[in-house]
Amino acid sequence: MSLFSSTFATLVPRFLGLQTTTCDVSTLFTLTHVFESRSTFFSHYKLPYTHNLKTHIAFVSKFDHTFVLEEEEDRQKKFGPFCDPEEEYFNELDVAVRAVQMACSLCQRVQDTLISNTRTNHQVHSKDDNSPVTVADWSVQAVVSWILSECLGSENVSIVAEEDVQTLSKANASGLLEAVVETVNECLAEAPRFGVQKPIPALGTSEVLETIGRCNSIGGPTGRFWVLDPVDGTLGFVRGDQYAVALALIEDGEVVLGVLGCPNYPMRKEWLSYHHRYHRIISKLTPPASETWNKGCVLYAKRGSRKAWMQPLLHANKMFVWPNDAKRVSVSSIDNPALATFCEPVEKANSSHSFTAGLAHSVGVRKQPLRVYSMVKYAAIARGDAEIFMKFARAGYKEKIWDHAAGVIIIQEAGGVVTDAGGRPLDFSKGLYLKGLDRGIVACSGATLHEKIIDAVDASWGSSSL
Repeated sequence: MSLFSSTFATLVPRFLGLQTTTCDVSTLFTLTHVFESRSTFFSHYKLPYTHNLKTHIAFVSKFDHTFVLEEEEDRQKKFGPFCDPEEEYFNELDVAVRAVQMACSLCQRVQDTLISNTRTNHQVHSKDDNSPVTVADWSVQAVVSWILSECLGSENVSIVAEEDVQTLSKANASGLLEAVVETVNECLAEAPRFGVQKPIPALGTSEVLETIGRCNSIGGPTGRFWVLDPVDGTLGFVRGDQYAVALALIEDGEVVLGVLGCPNYPMRKEWLSYHHRYHRIISKLTPPASETWNKGCVLYAKRGSRKAWMQPLLHANKMFVWPNDAKRVSVSSIDNPALATFCEPVEKANSSHSFTAGLAHSVGVRKQPLRVYSMVKYAAIARGDAEIFMKFARAGYKEKIWDHAAGVIIIQEAGGVVTDAGGRPLDFSKGLYLKGLDRGIVACSGATLHEKIIDAVDASWGSSSL
């Protein structure tokens, strides 16, 4: 599977995050063998003209045939990390961000269908634990699995994901399966917009089932595997509220990169004070090509970079251009609990609201809690929109690794702290669940707030009913 380029001249520099300057013909012809240091990237994605470059990239403009030149060091200054093909995990992060961007686009279309109450009978189903699952869950899992396998090589891709194919394979699920296959192919037909070649011909029913079923890894302490939550916060998704697409890469038990797509979480912080239904109205009234309304974002980070980044979701009919107007995000500098905002899950079944309320009060938090569906809570901390996230599940509840992996690394690289309630790092090496978790999960924008929360847990836990 290869990244797509309608013309090598205009698109290749964009894959590398280049800003171009023109040079004349004589200058160009002095640049012999200019493509000589990026063979890994180009040969990996099988782009045309896979020659290398050392310090410059030269190419012909699609429009006026002017010749273009870019200094790599200028590119690094402008765009920061993740744009050098020789960086560790460059290929994986590049493909993962594109996959999540595509998944978010898919989810937006399905959510619009749910809100408009058409074809809803084939869209929402219940799992054995009565939690909802939608066409989007299976469709996103199929799309992300297919893109990772095609771009990185199926032999190199192992995936832990939330959904399986058992429900889709039942005799009475033909309508549901048909809707999933249609949704998957609608999404993959737009793959060229995101720099990925689409499948020709479109995927058939058996291929979609095989792609979903390929996500059967059980994780563990060794090797490399991806962790995917196709629609985290499905209840929020069904209600037209917040949800997330979460993808992370784990290597030898450690999260090494994470991508978090938040389709209803606006780029601009000032929009957060408006109800999500108002966001939907504004997005309908605003022209699709307008840059004034950025509903939705994708956050990403890799281990050890000490940086996290956010880019807007791709507007309709636009091409994805790396790094897609990405900007660096950082946690809040607030360390006074009286000024801090804390997040918690919406559903009481997933976390004890009374216990977290008591903790917040005991450390001096005065603001009302921000109750948010899904891993958008992690995005809120990483972006500096909130300072504390606490989750204390009731006895018997098992935390799944796909509900936390991407968010944890993004907060950590943005400058925050995430541990269990005993102050220990979350352990992603024990399979599908966060085994050995000490009471709950605490994420904070900084060490000062984190220490206060941990101390408060120790002081209050004995009197809790959890």
